[in-house]
Amino acid sequence: MAAPAGPGNPRTPDAAILVAGPTASGKSVLAMELARRLRGTVINADAMQTYRDLRILTARPTAADEAQVPHALYGFRPAREPGSVADWRLAALEAMAAAHNAGRLPILCGGTGLYFEALAQGLAVIPDPGAAARAEARALLAEIGPAALHARLTAEDPRTAARLRPTDSQRLARAWEVWRGTGAGLASWQAGPALPPAPYRFFAILLAPARAQLRAAIAARFHTMLDAGALAEVRALAAQNLDPALPLMRAHGVPELLAHLRGDITLDAAAARAISATAAYTKRQATWFAHHALAPCSRTITSRMSASEQLPETILADMQHFIHLSVDARRAKP
Repeated sequence: MAAPAGPGNPRTPDAAILVAGPTASGKSVLAMELARRLRGTVINADAMQTYRDLRILTARPTAADEAQVPHALYGFRPAREPGSVADWRLAALEAMAAAHNAGRLPILCGGTGLYFEALAQGLAVIPDPGAAARAEARALLAEIGPAALHARLTAEDPRTAARLRPTDSQRLARAWEVWRGTGAGLASWQAGPALPPAPYRFFAILLAPARAQLRAAIAARFHTMLDAGALAEVRALAAQNLDPALPLMRAHGVPELLAHLRGDITLDAAAARAISATAAYTKRQATWFAHHALAPCSRTITSRMSASEQLPETILADMQHFIHLSVDARRAKP
């Protein structure tokens, strides 16, 4: 589908589709429908779904889903290996190129807003802070907690600390390790040279269902996950004795089900807490998407996509026109 790029043949941007939205909004259903209609490959843009250990609890596509249309970047990373936005961006660019080379349309699907931003708008280049700085950040987080770590970060790197919530333990640890390992704060690095936006033209669809509708979907999905074996998945994860600061150990439902496995709370209480925590997270996702443009060409769907729903024909027509314009522009490139 795409002509090879080179010094004498700069690539005209190819088309790609972004399907974004909060957890349980119906992104996967929509992405698969688009892949069937438009000969697409669904590429994961959700941080937790990159891990292989919790297929059920992270709502990764099933084997049956993957048999219907090609999928990429799902379940490729072990739980003990923390990923970064830069790692995902590089893998996504490779998956998108592979899709185009196979004559397929890349359809990126997920709820991790920073992934979409890094792809469509570029990414600051931040050196690896090193294992010692990472270990120090995790140890401090475990010892003094996120609020105290935020206070320390404020004293050392106030520009970065001002951007972070005192409860955001993952980003606080990342900020601390960057400051300690590189000698400069995240805010300083982010103001410097960056990797450019991906060489694609993006058409974005944002799913934005009503809060009550989304909360009901979260609750129904969590109970379905339990019925499908989510508790056994978490038991197997616990048996690995992983660092509790690793991203997958904080995935929705994991802390609550671990508490149940330790005998601290009942399974019903664990489910209720997990549903509440997930609902609170979707509020933060919605806020992020409300303040960040996914792409110049974007559409918003205000209902949750279910297996029985169809994509509005006006949006599908706009999307097909967008794709055709991309193809025409590429063909016209000398």
